[in-house]
Amino acid sequence: METFKSPLREQIDSSIEVIRKYTDAAPTIGIILGTGLGNLVNEIEVETEIPYDEIPNFHASTVESHHGKLIFGRLSGKSIVAMQGRFHYYEGFSMQEITFPVRVMKFLGIKTLILSNACGSVNPYIPKSSIMIIDDHINLFGDNPLIGKHDPAMGPRFVDMSEPYTRRLIALAEEVAVENKVKMYKGVYAAMSGPSLETRAEYRFIRNIGADVIGMSTIPECIVARQMGLETLGISIITDECYPDALKPVSINEIIEAAAIAEPNMSLVIKETVRRI
Repeated sequence: METFKSPLREQIDSSIEVIRKYTDAAPTIGIILGTGLGNLVNEIEVETEIPYDEIPNFHASTVESHHGKLIFGRLSGKSIVAMQGRFHYYEGFSMQEITFPVRVMKFLGIKTLILSNACGSVNPYIPKSSIMIIDDHINLFGDNPLIGKHDPAMGPRFVDMSEPYTRRLIALAEEVAVENKVKMYKGVYAAMSGPSLETRAEYRFIRNIGADVIGMSTIPECIVARQMGLETLGISIITDECYPDALKPVSINEIIEAAAIAEPNMSLVIKETVRRI
């Protein structure tokens, strides 16, 4: 007798069926690379690259600096799968579409998800072109990827978020930073939908509610990762300073340039943390 599969599970299976035509890899770690952060791929011993537009239910990225490839290979001796470019809410995708690749990676075998992003600092003590480990987050999207019909195969409906980012992994990343003399901050990441940047009043609000940085991603993927029982690590690159009383216009080119300055440190921390997982 056939077991009933939800439409979501059927979509996952159809994506995996195509992926398996390219590779039989069994990755244990998934990595999502954000804006301007794709060069970590140069550290990966790449075995297979699959463009998103060849995978059912994936989408071609519409954001400059996001290449749109699923990469299988080895990093620091571990079998990994990396998203070179992510999907964003502001591109018009639903929360379920944004987080779909996390579910696919889980069913491919990953146990750990590493999330990276570019963001702006609202904390004067965390400067531009630095890196920050995410200790907690504040969801300001006004949406949640778990809203809708629940499939028990994906995990519990009511997901505990008391530890959204795994303390064990945070400790490993901090050890790596100290041993390699990398200055790394730790703080709270907030996210709004974008794509417009925030106003002075919004930056004040974000700082007053306890956030250190503000971005446009990561939180939906983290929520789904926790639902599916994945250990999760989040690292941010600070690409601009969002201090309301000294606010200056910023361009996407400046954001990418700032990310490029900090990326070697982020890549080092991720690479060496993966080695210790």
